[in-house]
Amino acid sequence: MKTVETIKTGKNFTAVSVGKLNEIKDYVLPMGDIEIPGKVFVGQALQATGSELSFQVLVPNQDSSFLHTHKTHEELYFILKGEGEYQVDGEIFLVSEGCIIRVAPNGKRALKNTGKDEMLMLCIQYKANSFAENDSPAGDGVILNDKLTW
Repeated sequence: MKTVETIKTGKNFTAVSVGKLNEIKDYVLPMGDIEIPGKVFVGQALQATGSELSFQVLVPNQDSSFLHTHKTHEELYFILKGEGEYQVDGEIFLVSEGCIIRVAPNGKRALKNTGKDEMLMLCIQYKANSFAENDSPAGDGVILNDKLTW
């Protein structure tokens, strides 16, 4: 079975590789009694402490097989390749490469590939309402005067 490769770890970072994006379809995610082909979670491999992320490939006419919600996680879905339909709370809309969809924890969601080619999606999960007003990129980022050492 295909696995996530750790590239390097350090005190303040972890770098991993899922391999070539056109090989995401080779992953299989075991979920209790079912297996989801073409899906891989990488948050644990990254040692992420405030988010989870996954890649998933859907072949033509494949859907996510079920609606789901979350208890506390909001999700961002990035369509990296392909086209299809996204459903939230019974509302269906078209998505394609470059689309980003935010879904609140209670949103009943599913994705379907309606195109002729594979669809590649990246999903980032994080705890809803965890950012405060001062958590903007400009408010949280700190520019350092340290010299770059390439």
